[in-house]
Amino acid sequence: MFIDKALIFIKSGKGGDGAVSFRREKYVPNGGPDGGDGGDGGSVILKSDSAITSLTRFRYERKFAAENGEAGGSNKKSGRSGKDLIIKVPVGTVVFDNDTSHIVFDFTEHDQTIVAAKGGKGGQGNQHYATATRQAPKFAKPGGEAEERTLLLELKTIADVGLIGFPNVGKSTLLSRLTNAKPKIANYHFTTLSPNLGIVQYKNADEFVLADIPGLIEGASQGAGLGHEFLRHIERVRLLVHVVDASQSEGRDALNDYDIINQELGEYSEKLKLLRQIVVLNKCDLVEDEYKIFSLRSRFKEKNADVICLSAAADQSFEELLDLIVMRLSETPKAPLYFTQEEIIYHAPAAKDTFDINFADGIYYVTGPMIKRLLGSVNLDDSESRAYFQRVLKNKGVFEELERMGIKESDTVDIYGMEFEYYK
Repeated sequence: MFIDKALIFIKSGKGGDGAVSFRREKYVPNGGPDGGDGGDGGSVILKSDSAITSLTRFRYERKFAAENGEAGGSNKKSGRSGKDLIIKVPVGTVVFDNDTSHIVFDFTEHDQTIVAAKGGKGGQGNQHYATATRQAPKFAKPGGEAEERTLLLELKTIADVGLIGFPNVGKSTLLSRLTNAKPKIANYHFTTLSPNLGIVQYKNADEFVLADIPGLIEGASQGAGLGHEFLRHIERVRLLVHVVDASQSEGRDALNDYDIINQELGEYSEKLKLLRQIVVLNKCDLVEDEYKIFSLRSRFKEKNADVICLSAAADQSFEELLDLIVMRLSETPKAPLYFTQEEIIYHAPAAKDTFDINFADGIYYVTGPMIKRLLGSVNLDDSESRAYFQRVLKNKGVFEELERMGIKESDTVDIYGMEFEYYK
């Protein structure tokens, strides 16, 4: 089965905490601070790889986490940084932040990368906080928090030319004749579930990619059948080859089929509606009445479409069709990104230096990842460390928020089970 959408959870590595340490050497009774820095946490990086063709991997593996940074040590020893985690995705993958629906990135080429979740920065050890008046700091900076986010991966097939048409009109056969692709071919009355891709190398022209887009049905633009799943695969093509059954051997009307599919394309995307089309009257070998073919040609030309008559199954010469495709591609610039460059903005997840304050039973409860990390990095028995603790709370806006909520002198503040009296 071809998987073209996947939801994954990613988490970068937490930064290692800075160390609180002092030199302890013989004959050096008053050694200074020598706490080392924590290592940086690993980042989660998405990278496009042209060798990958689907999102199947993410059916079975949906949670990804980079390594945490190690804490600093004594003797100014820095902790080891966590390794980055690289997740490979197919070219053509569009990445959305699932919580905000913002576009994170649009992978259109091989080897593109984006840092989807940045690792936390390592905290500084107490060696950095020594001053002339504070020669023995008993606190260090905690490591930065990890970033977490849920991403929606959506794969859009990238091809120069898209083969469209109702099921069983001969698209797969045509693809196999024109390219090196070998799709499964049979007289199916239901559509294939995945787009088949083939590379066309013809004469001295630049090679191009041809995609057999799964058959569309009436109502596809409203999601009928698997309409939206299929229409997404032709949003990037530069040219459409619209295959119809000229023989009408199964009771279908070629012109009516053409109109139905074009209506679906237009309702789904204005861009698709404006794409140039080459109409292939397939199975012409089954039509004995030459006037019928002449009439079909004329009526399609009235719709400003290029028209080619052939029989894919009979393995007729395809030079006329290929010549026309090459000519039309040369007249059509490379398709722009599905999303413009202005729309492709890296949206960083919400900052983790946040906190919550709740009031209950006369006590103000302060919680949050930043608060918890801060509490774990200080020595509240040391006056300098307590001063550092209060300074961080003030700088982060905790005191300001408490006062906005109406706190008074001597009111109780609870921080993860430790109670303090509030004073200005």
